This record gives sequence, structure tokens and C-alpha cells, in this order.
Amino acid sequence: MIRPHPESELSLNLLVLGSDIIKLLKPHKDSYVIIENILRLFLEQDARRSPDHFMDALTMLYVIGLLEYQDYRIRLRKGYGYTQLNLL
Repeated sequence: MIRPHPESELSLNLLVLGSDIIKLLKPHKDSYVIIENILRLFLEQDARRSPDHFMDALTMLYVIGLLEYQDYRIRLRKGYGYTQLNLL
């Protein structure tokens, strides 16, 4: 669930986990990285994390267009950065 329950552990929220995956992918810039390597790093960060948490966050990032996928490898989509629009 994207909107967390008021008593839930925020560090295991889908959006927080997704941002952690982005942080793991940032050093690799434009190169594709094997998913299992990112999974290993992801699981090492917190003992409460599971592969299911990783796949849910990875799926969310892919669906919103932040990831490119090719042959069991992923990378951040070029131009993924946040851009604020001035509407006034």
C-alpha cells in the first residue's frame, strides 16, 4: 500500500524502499546493473527487508517510468530527475 497506516514502520514503506533502490542505482549512471546485485545490497541495508519488499518497490519504480529493464538488468531511465514546473 502506498499510503502508510499511521502505526506502520515507515522504513518499510513502498515509497521509502523505492527511494533506497534509486540511491543504489545512482552510482551506476547509464549502465545496466544485474538485478540480483541490487537485491543483495538492498537486503544488506536492513535485516527486516525481504525479496518481496524489493520486487514490490522495483515494480512500482518500473510502472511509474523510472526504470529501464533489459535481460535481467535494470538502470535508471535517462532524465529521471525531479523538475518543478512554475504554473504561475
